[in-house]
Amino acid sequence: MTQSPSRRALVVRGGWDGHAPVEATERFVPFLSDHGFTVEVCEDLEMYVDAEKLSRNDLVVQCWTQGEITEEQVTGLSNAVRSGTGLAGWHGGIVDAFRASPEYLQLTGGQFATHPGGFVDHEVFVAPERAGHPIVAGLTSWSQHTEQYWSLTDGLNDVLAQTRFRPDEGTPWRQEFVAPAVWTRQWGKGRVFVSTIGHAPEDLDLAPVRTLTERGLLWASR
Repeated sequence: MTQSPSRRALVVRGGWDGHAPVEATERFVPFLSDHGFTVEVCEDLEMYVDAEKLSRNDLVVQCWTQGEITEEQVTGLSNAVRSGTGLAGWHGGIVDAFRASPEYLQLTGGQFATHPGGFVDHEVFVAPERAGHPIVAGLTSWSQHTEQYWSLTDGLNDVLAQTRFRPDEGTPWRQEFVAPAVWTRQWGKGRVFVSTIGHAPEDLDLAPVRTLTERGLLWASR
């Protein structure tokens, strides 16, 4: 049943077209509307400097790969999250954005480094100790053929799902490495949700990915 709008969500999309920011985010606009959000779409970063308007949003969904962000814009976004506005996103739209901004990287808790082999078959599995978290409850593991993100992260993240990189004769790393694939982060009063999955819009249609992404958006919201 569609709920009466009571919360506000801002979708900020743009940057590199290779991640299809419009097509990808349009998959979730109806979902947010059905869950009681009034949704506004913005295709530039200037909204981040409007502190009053930004603070009225309960959730920011960002899909903006690469690009540059000004100090004023990233400070505005960070302050909004610290005050309780949620931040959520997937793949390069959140962890391959604004590489030159240390404050942004600290806010999201991770940075894309590489995806060895390009499009590869790999498994994503829920971290056993976090299996009860509402974002991943009932999910276990699944296989997918897409980019496998190797991300650099810090210890403040609550890692909900992971992926394993295995060495072979052609790789420079010589032992198995488990990387975070989905995590959350508390930043001040705000919540941050990051999923590294979603290079192509079709990746977001895979049932467990769709489930955890939708749950992540709701979890991050104020």
